[in-house]
Amino acid sequence: MDPATWPHSRSSHSAVLARFGADRAGLAGRALTTGDPPADAVVEEIHAGGKPVRDALATGVRDGLAAVADPPPAVAALLAQAEATPAHVDDDQVKAGCEPYFSSHPASRTIALSAGALVNTYSSPHIAAVLTGTGRLVEAADRRLLETGVWLNAAMLPGGLHRGAPGYVATLQVRMLHAHVRRHVRAHGFDEAAHGVPVNQMDLTRTWLDFTLTSYRAEQAMGFERTPAEIAAVYRYWWHVGHLLGIDPRIVEGIGSHEAATRLDALVDAVTGRASAASAALADASLDSVARLLQDMVGVPVRVGRPVLDALTRRFLGGGAADDLGLPRPALDVLLPPGIAAVRWRHRRRRADPDAWRQVHESGMARARGLVANPGGPTEFQTA
Repeated sequence: MDPATWPHSRSSHSAVLARFGADRAGLAGRALTTGDPPADAVVEEIHAGGKPVRDALATGVRDGLAAVADPPPAVAALLAQAEATPAHVDDDQVKAGCEPYFSSHPASRTIALSAGALVNTYSSPHIAAVLTGTGRLVEAADRRLLETGVWLNAAMLPGGLHRGAPGYVATLQVRMLHAHVRRHVRAHGFDEAAHGVPVNQMDLTRTWLDFTLTSYRAEQAMGFERTPAEIAAVYRYWWHVGHLLGIDPRIVEGIGSHEAATRLDALVDAVTGRASAASAALADASLDSVARLLQDMVGVPVRVGRPVLDALTRRFLGGGAADDLGLPRPALDVLLPPGIAAVRWRHRRRRADPDAWRQVHESGMARARGLVANPGGPTEFQTA
């Protein structure tokens, strides 16, 4: 790429070139300056054509391209791309769902996906800048957490990614929400020269890594371990999620372990930078939301749950990142190891008992189906 087009607040072409080499620097440069061309074209078609285009898209997402009579060109292209099953997709795995996702307690998944994945995503000053541009930075934190869970559980359930299934539909709706946000913030003065394209391929990759590398390592840190084969299955499943989200396959496909994901994460971090004030506000609001949610889920009072979440976030993201987000240093951090050891012992016992292990998965899937069926009203990605 032309170094002159490199977004100036995202390190520099020369620094990334020196550290990662020409191929990786080129990949990063393209990712920073690329959104999601098929989805972006549909948004422009919607703004030009209105309700008939929206109806065609809704029908195609739900029932497939073949069900749309005379589809608009961009809608047809997006649906064709989504329905073109990549060679790596294992239909048996799609039928089974992402089984390792359901092998821990729902509260631990909530913590890992919030204090781990979402807080790390929000620590990007560029992603925080996009959310600032939507005008819903902090006040929507509760709903954003819930809606992320609705989408994710729909996508992880058995058969969820089959065409027309709830996870497939929700993932394409999330993709279109990203495209609508991209257009909106561009029209309201988003600084692309500094940040790159809003919701660009590198930011999508950061989110992909947070739902894989960050969240599963967070659960491991809480005592919920997975085998290397289970982790490999998670990444393979997420290749398909990435395909549906419009992530460039050259970036994520082929990653099958935390070690490989860590190498990609290093590239993403190199072009992300330190958390901003908006990042800190998002993290604080999100952790408050999770503390209230945990009070409802497991009866932990907010005054106890929030310090625990602060301590766990420090473990998940590291002290430097936590300091950048303005998170306090809870004294109770010293009390976590015995609790984590007890969780690890109990988790290993359940894994060793086939009936108990099956019950763990069945219970997790039942909870997920309940959340997907009753999200508490239409989600933003459904109505975008």
